[in-house]
Amino acid sequence: MNSAEIRQKFLDFFASKQHQIVPSAPIVVKDDPTLMFINSGMAPFKDYFLGNKPAPYKRVADTQKCLRVSGKHNDLEEVGYDTYHHTMFEMLGNWSFGDYFKKDALEWSWELLTQVYKLPKDRLYVSVFQGDEKDNLPLDQDAFDIWKSMIAEDRILMGNKKDNFWEMGDTGPCGPCSEIHVDLRTDEERAQVDGKSLVNNDHPQVVEIWNNVFMEFNRLADGSLVKLPAQHVDTGMGFERLCMAIQGKRSNYDTDVFQPLIQFVAKEAGVTYGANEKTDIAIRVISDHIRAIAFTIADGQLPSNNKAGYVIRRILRRAVRYGFTFLDFKKPFLYKLAAVLADQMAHVFPELLQQLSFVQRVIEEEENAFLRTLENGLKRLDALEETFRKNNNTIDGRTAFELYDTFGFPLDLTALIAREKGLKVDEAGFDVEMEQQKNRSRNASATEQTDWVILQPEVVNEFVGYDVESTESHIVRYRQVKTKNKSEYHLVLDKTPFYAESGGQVGDTGYLISDTEQIEVLDTKKENDLILHITAKLPQQVEGTFKSEVDAVRRNLIRKNHSATHLLHAALRKVLGEHVQQRGSLVNEKLLRFDFSHFAKVEEAQLREVEHIVNERIRQAIPLEEQRNVAIGDARNMGAMALFGEKYGEFVRVIAFDREHSVELCGGIHVLNTGNIGYFKIVSESSVAAGVRRIEAITASMAENFVQQQLNELNAVQEVLNSQSNVSGAVQKLQDENKALQKQLEQYELKQLTGLKDTLAQKVQPLDGVNFVAEKVDVSNADYLKKLAFDLRQSVQNLVLVLAAEIDGKPQIAVMLSDNLVSEKNLNASQLVRELAKEIKGGGGGQPFYATAGGKESAGLQAIPAKALELVKNTLKA
Repeated sequence: MNSAEIRQKFLDFFASKQHQIVPSAPIVVKDDPTLMFINSGMAPFKDYFLGNKPAPYKRVADTQKCLRVSGKHNDLEEVGYDTYHHTMFEMLGNWSFGDYFKKDALEWSWELLTQVYKLPKDRLYVSVFQGDEKDNLPLDQDAFDIWKSMIAEDRILMGNKKDNFWEMGDTGPCGPCSEIHVDLRTDEERAQVDGKSLVNNDHPQVVEIWNNVFMEFNRLADGSLVKLPAQHVDTGMGFERLCMAIQGKRSNYDTDVFQPLIQFVAKEAGVTYGANEKTDIAIRVISDHIRAIAFTIADGQLPSNNKAGYVIRRILRRAVRYGFTFLDFKKPFLYKLAAVLADQMAHVFPELLQQLSFVQRVIEEEENAFLRTLENGLKRLDALEETFRKNNNTIDGRTAFELYDTFGFPLDLTALIAREKGLKVDEAGFDVEMEQQKNRSRNASATEQTDWVILQPEVVNEFVGYDVESTESHIVRYRQVKTKNKSEYHLVLDKTPFYAESGGQVGDTGYLISDTEQIEVLDTKKENDLILHITAKLPQQVEGTFKSEVDAVRRNLIRKNHSATHLLHAALRKVLGEHVQQRGSLVNEKLLRFDFSHFAKVEEAQLREVEHIVNERIRQAIPLEEQRNVAIGDARNMGAMALFGEKYGEFVRVIAFDREHSVELCGGIHVLNTGNIGYFKIVSESSVAAGVRRIEAITASMAENFVQQQLNELNAVQEVLNSQSNVSGAVQKLQDENKALQKQLEQYELKQLTGLKDTLAQKVQPLDGVNFVAEKVDVSNADYLKKLAFDLRQSVQNLVLVLAAEIDGKPQIAVMLSDNLVSEKNLNASQLVRELAKEIKGGGGGQPFYATAGGKESAGLQAIPAKALELVKNTLKA
């Protein structure tokens, strides 16, 4: 069977067992503060296990895109070196929410593997939870007895808490699990060593393929376990490993899941896969990483310098670095692989093919940027090479960490380059720097939260904010959350008008009001499907009745901006083309920010046209057409715009302002008709990332005030210029005059500079075989300071020059050496300037023959000539 057939047989099998087949959730997580990416098949169903909302189906099956590169489940460093760990992988899963339990789950898994997939029974092992004394948990006798009816008892292995008790995290639903392992070794290897001894021992051919988790408990913050109100089944089978087993391969990478990518990379690199271990690892890394990179970008996460975006950038740079180092890829190459992957996955994950050109553009730009960074890092190493040679031929830990942190050089890349130069790396020093950074990061982000105090366990929070802005509410659960700088409370209400931050719209603020107190709601956020009202204090009577009241004035400004965002999106597609897709947004009471796919700067005339279309729609006072609980298929047939990377259920909310103009799937708050927006004004257009542009705009009174401010400034300029009609002409005339005067001034300053150079040349004094001069000079900018130094070097041999100057109120120092003095006299401009910079409370550096520094204390410039003389004398004497 090929991989597509294997995947389909899994879904068909569980459909025959009355499971609803559901699509994969986006790999990027939006409303769960504990996760950046979906890292397991169960993650999209957390709310059902937690009891935050009822499951729409009792039985579900799917194939879920997952990513494991950070946190507890981190496989990144193994990827490429072993044959079965991956960054992005598919998890086949079947789920029971309070329906069937261990017997059906285990019997069906055995039936599918042995009767449908025809895996040999004598190559399979199973494990059950042996119990744990600390948690007061006994052996999972039920699972053991069920397996004993299907498989020989000597193939049932006992597993400890680490291997056979699955937990979502430090807290949350958990339970014993039963794994199925397959032995893919040759018959000769199996005869020599019993497979049971290799289970869970990281053997590349004896691997776990399926895990049946029995959700029975909830782990509380104090570590204790309590029984869940219902028992659930959560299973996960690694699709890539399953393909390896069924297709009779010894590596996931040998299956048709990876081979199209691998052969493409090998051809591009001009190598043969399987001929060389180093190039093989590089090819595997690249073939794996492109899957994670492409699918996360398609699901809405652009590479960036923080959080989820940084994870993707790190994966991408790891792939580029392996190609650069081992396959001699010195130009972008990853982006080409996206097309191979898109065609391969079109039938199961079509979102990549639908956005292929955008995804390729983002990847190519990221590759170009990192290749430039690699080049800069290599130059940095070259510049410091002499320093390393004096340091026992060692790159110090701080520099190695700087290369990692600033230039994206992993330690092994720095070590590789070091070996080529006959150097070594202080890896222990690097580890110290890395640990210090991790501690800083941990301290900054450390949070402590209590378990939920549940007042009404059966009540699910209901949002009524589309219809009202105040309502009677009761608190159904609450918890306290502490960070380094503050403490806050999260309150969940049975019924709330507060909109939780989602879809780009910020959360509502307002008040919870009782007969005895008024609690301010500082923000409203969503955690999975719970609406959290964030307050600075807990109400005295948590079980009382409250009036929940949204700040209506603030919300009214937000709704104007949100509806304007929809009109803007439609106008951009009309003016720029149908390729425009939303890539992110922010809607608050002050402005709207809209990110969209487009590969060029939006011209001024196009912006004016977009602005005109939006304001025309506002003047038409188009009424809001809101439809709730629309079947997703019907919504798409209406032409509703769905955003890539958003998770939509079977029923959605549709917002339309004229069905011929703007129809979108949206959960936000909107005006009743477009006339309520008042006026729309674009204030900026810029680039966010490769292929992504950003427009910021304002509406209503903010837009009116902005325009009035612009008119006031124009009137002020007219008065100054004494020109009421041709302001631009008057400004142009001023600019032309300024350029002419600037040119005259430059000529005068260059003439002065020549005179200053001659004066300095006369002040040169011999000093132990060098020509030394140190002076405080008067120049107007840093470029002239540099020109003066280089000009003097051309006319004076064996020169040691130190110049000090105050430029734009700030002290600057320049040190220039003749090239021969660096090697012959052991002088170093960079070292000298760093010592001199202490006088002006600053710092600097540069090359061995020329270096500069800046500082804060101009008074210290007076001491520079004398200190320079002392430093040079001591160096020459040494």
